[in-house]
Amino acid sequence: MPEEITCQGRFVSATELGWLRHWIDDHWQWSRHRLAMELCRQWRWCSPGGRLKNFAARSFLRKLEQRGLISLPPIREAMQRRGWLTSFEWKADFVPDPLTTTLSELLPLQIFSCSKRSPEELRFRSYLAAHHYLGFGHTVGENLQYLIQDRQGRDLACLLFGSAAWKVEARDRLIGWSDVQRQRHLLTLTNNTRFLILPWIRVPHLASHILGKILRRLSSDWEAKYGHPIHLVETFVERDRFGGTCYRAANWIRAGETKGRSRQDRNQNLSVPIKDVYVYPLHPNFREALCQ
Repeated sequence: MPEEITCQGRFVSATELGWLRHWIDDHWQWSRHRLAMELCRQWRWCSPGGRLKNFAARSFLRKLEQRGLISLPPIREAMQRRGWLTSFEWKADFVPDPLTTTLSELLPLQIFSCSKRSPEELRFRSYLAAHHYLGFGHTVGENLQYLIQDRQGRDLACLLFGSAAWKVEARDRLIGWSDVQRQRHLLTLTNNTRFLILPWIRVPHLASHILGKILRRLSSDWEAKYGHPIHLVETFVERDRFGGTCYRAANWIRAGETKGRSRQDRNQNLSVPIKDVYVYPLHPNFREALCQ
């Protein structure tokens, strides 16, 4: 057993790892969900609003198991056969006739913040899985999922906002915060990790208009769900694939670019696509707020 490890940004000592292995063995009859919930309570793993970080804990346990450091109870059959998502997935590959029109013909847009296991979330997940070049698996940690419709109730787009990147040189330089300040305030940043205009929707200026509408409500939606606001939004645009046009049209700031390295690249020999880093302040004095 290693003396110490770092997993998902959390330092784990040999003593804690040993305790974790024995604790799981003592509660082998528990589900993985219950183990994650109880681990949050044991380690006081909570958001600033007091919400247990059970999704982060489940991801943490799964990564330890993948490294061969712990063994988890088998996934229960009821979860393996869960059909609440797959019931819609067959429809996501269906592509209707192109919708080619002007933006004014679609307004006013309807914005749905997808609640868990709602019909909107089913469509949101399935659209991303079928049509986004990065696909879609599951979310970990704080996040908001938006499904956009036109005034006739036709689905147009999906946006996902999740946890901000731990370190980004271009972004951190623009903010000007220290490591301690970044650790303290990172939760008030979010990353626009997915933005999909459905492939049959062909409407000029729609993407930038959607971004503007979402950004005007994002912080208040986040605070209503998680108990804290958002001061800055970031996104990474793969420059060989996209031009970032809609972000620039929506007045996002290009902060710089990534270095073409992955966070899993410990030996500095794994090359990944270079991405342009864009940010959008939601707080008028975001630097002061983030550098306290």
